[in-house]
Amino acid sequence: MAGVRLKDVTKRWGAVIGVHNQSLEVRDREFLVLLGPSGCGKTTTMRMIAGLEEPSEGEIWIGDRMVNDDLPKDRDVAMVFQNYGLYPHMTVRENIAYPLKVRRVPKSEWEERIDRAAARVQLGDLLERKPRELSGGQRQRVAFARATVREPKVFLMDEPLSNLDAKLRVSTRAELKHLQHELATTTIYVTHDQIEAMTLADRVAVMSDGIIQQLATPEEIYDNPANLFVAGFIGSPSMNLIAGETNNGSFLAADIELPEVGGGSRKGVVLGIRPEDLTVVEAGSGHFDAPVYATELTGEAILVTVVVGSQHVCARGPRHMRKDIGELVGIHADFSHAHLFDSATEERIARSS
Repeated sequence: MAGVRLKDVTKRWGAVIGVHNQSLEVRDREFLVLLGPSGCGKTTTMRMIAGLEEPSEGEIWIGDRMVNDDLPKDRDVAMVFQNYGLYPHMTVRENIAYPLKVRRVPKSEWEERIDRAAARVQLGDLLERKPRELSGGQRQRVAFARATVREPKVFLMDEPLSNLDAKLRVSTRAELKHLQHELATTTIYVTHDQIEAMTLADRVAVMSDGIIQQLATPEEIYDNPANLFVAGFIGSPSMNLIAGETNNGSFLAADIELPEVGGGSRKGVVLGIRPEDLTVVEAGSGHFDAPVYATELTGEAILVTVVVGSQHVCARGPRHMRKDIGELVGIHADFSHAHLFDSATEERIARSS
């Protein structure tokens, strides 16, 4: 097994910069997720590690070897793609065996390794079928088996669950988590889906504009976002971000004044607070009142969006609560998990400062 290290890596195409002076260390046997919106540089980063893109500057290390000049086939990495990439004329067995053939593994080892890889993803009774005879989930399992049969140093996965329906994504996500635990292989996983990132990763690298905005455990990123981008990107529904100012520790914005928030006295402040830390109560009994803009029943709760000045704020209520659009409701805030951000730098600021 091996870790992966990027040292001051930049990728540019003329004046366009895809990844900007990025350094990253992925620990041996770690499951690291590169998370961000389209165009943030996450797939470009993975393709440089795989050798499918050449860095404009910087060094890429796999284990104790710098691989900048190595061909993809010589880096001992296995990739799983969004579109499966299976050979339609081959059976499942032949698809799984193909990497062994390319790497000239002795044929005497093939059967045992194919059966072992297929068993890991529950494909044992499908080995003689062609890809066209399989469901989307089964095809993705073949792609996983083909990647694992080689037993490489590093797995690279580029949005492998994107083509699956919602229910199948949940079950496949659990299988993938178990598979990585069983194999204990360094894994780098690219996705724009924060749920995948939060449930799969040991650590998450949140990217925007070719730069890692925060690298930490899922819990740390959710509880303590480093800046406004991370705060707004992580969470479903996302964190409420309310522009205002602080005065002696109270937060002031259009139509609301919230005491004991912290932050001293300063202009240009953004209060970040998640919907689960805002509770819908009767008008007059919360920290502020606001009219209902929309309601959404999620099953276990109801999400109520209210209008605060020119902004929308989302709060959570019990699932049996029903409120009409335009009705005035109260919002009670739990400030223990709230955050303050500087609107100019967008960085989180200490609430005690």
